[in-house]
Amino acid sequence: MDLFAGIPVSDLERAKEWYSRLLGAEPSFLPNDEEAVWTLSEHRHVYVLLDAERAGGGLVTLFVEDYDGIVESIAERGVEPTKKETYSNGVRKATFHDADGNEIGFGGPAA
Repeated sequence: MDLFAGIPVSDLERAKEWYSRLLGAEPSFLPNDEEAVWTLSEHRHVYVLLDAERAGGGLVTLFVEDYDGIVESIAERGVEPTKKETYSNGVRKATFHDADGNEIGFGGPAA
C-alpha cells in the first residue's frame, strides 16, 4: 500500500522550514511551486500544499517503532510537542502543531 498524505498550509516557505525540522530532512522533492514532499519510506510520503483557504485543517498521525528516539530527535531540532498522551492500551502519542494549526502526531508502542 502506498501513502501520499497532504497538509494544506498558508505559507510554503515557513512550512518547508518547520516540516524539515519536524521530519529531520529537507523536502525529498519539490514537484511544483506550491508543494514540498518528504519521503518517509518507500511509497510513503507527506507533502505540504499551499492552500490558504484550507490551511490548519490537516490531521496526520504516523506510527513509529522508535517513538522515544523520534520524539527526542525532533526536540533536538527545536520542535516540542504541544501534547503527549498515553492511551489505556499503553500506546503513546506526541502531537505537534504547525503555524497554521495542522496537527501531526507520532504514535508508538507502549514503553
